[in-house]
Amino acid sequence: MSLRVILRILGLLLMLFSLTLVPPILISLWFRDGAWEGFTIALAITIATGAVLYWPNRLARKELRNRDGFLIAALFWTVLGSFGALPLMLEDTYALSLTDAVFESFSGLTTTGATVITGIEFLPEAIRYYRQQLQWLGGMGIVVLAVAILPTLGVGGMQLYRTEIPGPLKDSKLTPRITETAKALWYIYASITLLCIVAYWLAGMDWFDAVGHAFSTVAIGGFSTYDASIGHFDSAVIELICIGFMIVSAMSFSLHFVAWREKRLTQYLKDPEARFLLLFLIGLSLVTVTSLWLTSTYTDAEVLRHGLFEVVSIATTSGFGVADFSGWPGALPFLLFVTAFVGGCSGSTGGGIKVIRIILILKQGMREILRLIHPNAVIAVKIGKVSVPDGVAQAVWGFFSVYVMLFLLMLVGVMATGVDQVTAWSTVASSLNNLGPALGEATSHYGDIPTLAKWILVLAMLLGRLEIFTLLVLFTPAFWRR
Repeated sequence: MSLRVILRILGLLLMLFSLTLVPPILISLWFRDGAWEGFTIALAITIATGAVLYWPNRLARKELRNRDGFLIAALFWTVLGSFGALPLMLEDTYALSLTDAVFESFSGLTTTGATVITGIEFLPEAIRYYRQQLQWLGGMGIVVLAVAILPTLGVGGMQLYRTEIPGPLKDSKLTPRITETAKALWYIYASITLLCIVAYWLAGMDWFDAVGHAFSTVAIGGFSTYDASIGHFDSAVIELICIGFMIVSAMSFSLHFVAWREKRLTQYLKDPEARFLLLFLIGLSLVTVTSLWLTSTYTDAEVLRHGLFEVVSIATTSGFGVADFSGWPGALPFLLFVTAFVGGCSGSTGGGIKVIRIILILKQGMREILRLIHPNAVIAVKIGKVSVPDGVAQAVWGFFSVYVMLFLLMLVGVMATGVDQVTAWSTVASSLNNLGPALGEATSHYGDIPTLAKWILVLAMLLGRLEIFTLLVLFTPAFWRR
């Protein structure tokens, strides 16, 4: 393992992240909210730490291996989340405690969207913007950004890319060179963000809210510049725009690249994963809207508006809100939370298990049933017309098993801190799936959750963002063995 090379790269990435503190400083000076001092101190600490890590190891050059990529991804997200908390702790008037600041920072970078803050609209504009920016950076992954603009990573960049891009089929590349792949992803990501900003602005948001909500929408994060989230604007047009961009962002960015390159929108209907996601959202929307209508929960117009928005928001793990779905009748709140386990498509900014894994699990289940009928038959698992290797299929079952076991383990851990079962179940599910909203005592915010429970949830966010194995592999003896 190339420790000096890892420290050099970590230092470079940390110095790069320090530059992202410049926009909040400029916004603070523009609005004269007084928060610029805390951001300036945080910038100095971050860039100094990065320089200390980089300078002694600046001449270290060696090709990265898989193990190096895993360690860099895990270290960087952990370090970045920690340093991202600095501005939230250093702001004089609204300073958060260490636990709350780290929770908010990790929640932003992992695009979870859970918050411990109330009265968001009364915070300094720099802080309000910074929370949204954290989600935008975390959406596609700061590591992919670094691969795209830091040529010093060289040929080892593929190892970083494979540990960062979500989903089971990580060896596929859009372009022959990994740097070009990362750039292509970011061009698409930035273009969709720009379109979302313009759409929100034309729908009636001011530029500040349009930028902030576009950042969290495309990142499928869920942070808002208001406590009431998207519901603050009470606009059907804004909600419709948000629904559209949440669906787009929940689809694979590789698919967006192919559709753009071939200039064919039919690519979305041909893709099995995107098709499954759309049908899943349509079916869930029908169930939800029908249930709300039969129980007269809202007026006829509000039934369609609130039902459709909350379904798309929760199922894609965005976490925006226009209504309090926790008070919906029957099993609807539980049903929506279960759908968050499905999440977005592989290669999207969404959380959850990922649509492609759910498809594979369903197809493998059907194969086992057919094997009972035809014991000697050779039945291939296919995604579209492509046969899935048995190694990928086995990895999916392994991922699912570990996912469930970790969920149960963290659920018991949170309950052991004194949290009731409903709150514990929903907060762990929300954190592990990078969703945000929860039930019980955390319906409005996570501020009242015990300190130890917050740290467990931070771990859940990180596990969900790095898709479990990237982090768990570091705790195996074989990883550190020469």
